[in-house]
Amino acid sequence: MALSVKELQVRRILDLYGDSLYRLACSYLKNEADAQEIVQDTVIQLLKYDPDFGGDTQKEKGWLMKTASNLSRNRLRSLRSHPSEELDEAFAGTEAEDLRYVWDAVSSLPVKYREVIHLFYQEGYSTKEISTITGRKEATVRSDLHRAREELKEILRESYDFE
Repeated sequence: MALSVKELQVRRILDLYGDSLYRLACSYLKNEADAQEIVQDTVIQLLKYDPDFGGDTQKEKGWLMKTASNLSRNRLRSLRSHPSEELDEAFAGTEAEDLRYVWDAVSSLPVKYREVIHLFYQEGYSTKEISTITGRKEATVRSDLHRAREELKEILRESYDFE
C-alpha cells in the first residue's frame, strides 16, 4: 500500500525532529503524555499551514521548535490549576546515567530557564536563534542563560555538595 504525500511528510518530520520536539515539550510540561500531544499538535500545525521553507532544514526545524514552544506554553497556562506528573525518565534517555542529576536539577528550574537551557545545550541553538524561537530579545536570552546557570550551580551545590 502506497503512502500519501502527507503521510510521508509526517514520517520525515518525526524522523528528523520528533525527539527534539518531544524533549522541548518535556522541558516545559514535565509530562510524557502532554509532551507527545504537543509533538502531534506541532505536526498538525505544519500540515495545516504548510509553510514554504525553500528546502532549508534549519528554517523548518526553527519553525517547528517555535511552534512546539508556543503550544507548550499555551498548554502550561491551561494546566496551571492542575497538578502535573513528574518528568519521565525518557526525557534524559539519551544522556549518560551519571548526568541524570543535572537534568533533575534542570527540571526544577522555572520554565523560562528550562527552555533556554534545553534549546542552548540540548538542541545546540545560538542565543540569536533562541531569541527567534522564544520571541524574546537576545540580551534577555543571554541573561536568562546566565541566571539559569547560576541557579543550577546553587541547586547542585545544595543537593550534591558540589563546589
